[in-house]
Amino acid sequence: MKFCFIGPVKDRIKSRRCEAQKMDTMLGINLIAMNPEVRAGRPYLLGTTITVADIAIAKIFHRLEPEEIAENHNLTLPQVYAALAYYYDHKAEIDANIQERRRLAAEMKEKRVGSRHQSLFG
Repeated sequence: MKFCFIGPVKDRIKSRRCEAQKMDTMLGINLIAMNPEVRAGRPYLLGTTITVADIAIAKIFHRLEPEEIAENHNLTLPQVYAALAYYYDHKAEIDANIQERRRLAAEMKEKRVGSRHQSLFG
């Protein structure tokens, strides 16, 4: 099976060539971005700083419906579904990142990193 990729950077000549060859046209929804300077390079929703992992956590751990996630994070449903689709396509990698961040948070909590007050018990 042949595919023709159409996106914002493709020119019209390639688009016409696809139509002439009767190929399947694969359309991309460009809502997920990655930038080493935003959210430590983790995938996030374009135009926000909300990561794909944030959406996955809301859905899986907090058991929120996509509509609730959209409302709580001021997102559109297409953004939520794009994040969930990306998550399920990269599940192992994102799950490993979530676990690492949870481990780091527990370690920092144990060391009282960022705490302004001394422990009442120590």
